[in-house]
Amino acid sequence: MSRADELFLQNCRDILDHGVWDTDLPVRPRWLDGTPAHTVKAFGIVNRYDLREEFPILTVRKQYLKSAIDELLWIWQRKSNNIADLSSHVWDAWADESGSIGKAYGYQLGVKYDFPEGKMDQVDWILKTLRENPSSRRMVTNIFNHHDLKDMNLQPCAYSMTFNVSGHTLNGILNQRSQDMLTANGWNVMQYAALLMMFAQVSGLEAGELVHVIADCHIYDRHVPIVEELLQRKPYPAPKVTLDPSVTDFYAFTKGSFTVEGYQSHDLTTPIEVAV
Repeated sequence: MSRADELFLQNCRDILDHGVWDTDLPVRPRWLDGTPAHTVKAFGIVNRYDLREEFPILTVRKQYLKSAIDELLWIWQRKSNNIADLSSHVWDAWADESGSIGKAYGYQLGVKYDFPEGKMDQVDWILKTLRENPSSRRMVTNIFNHHDLKDMNLQPCAYSMTFNVSGHTLNGILNQRSQDMLTANGWNVMQYAALLMMFAQVSGLEAGELVHVIADCHIYDRHVPIVEELLQRKPYPAPKVTLDPSVTDFYAFTKGSFTVEGYQSHDLTTPIEVAV
């Protein structure tokens, strides 16, 4: 069993057995038929993944690593807020007629600030600090900008990364205000594990631990039967995921820079309805 499977299944079991339902509260998300999309949730889940041991990818349901990385690069590398720059359609429901999702995600990472080290955006500041001052305890990014929330078509779920170097190892903490376990947990964990690997490689470091902190960790009402099915499955071992060692510039990475070997997974037998 992979570590990602172990934590995912444990979280889902805990949510279903001990979680709190919001069926007596008004909720924003809706199913496509207009019905309110209620959830059962746990508060304050913290998961740790050691990338020196294995890459965290689910096997109880198939994961599409390269699509996940493409979205990550859309945000962190291209710093885009327009779906025309994205290969997948995961953001189509949130885009306006011009394809923009507003001042969200990649837009926030592309804004330049007057850092003590000079004028640059958050991504370039982290990369510069990792190279020049790796002992810094101030390597934090944040895209939950209250000043711009009114101009975001969707407020960020995964909103903050903290990077910290211990010896020759780069570790990271991903803070997430809200997590749809079935559709997004495996996706986000893969993405930020990949980001940690890329940042480590271009900084001459080893990727270490990814710590994932989730405030509102939930399962939607219509997803419960699918999650119950996943809980009955026997996971496969984690595959081997490697990064092209020749890339030394973060902006030169592509989704093709990652190689996956020995990935086995179960297919979903029921289509997943997405709440918006």
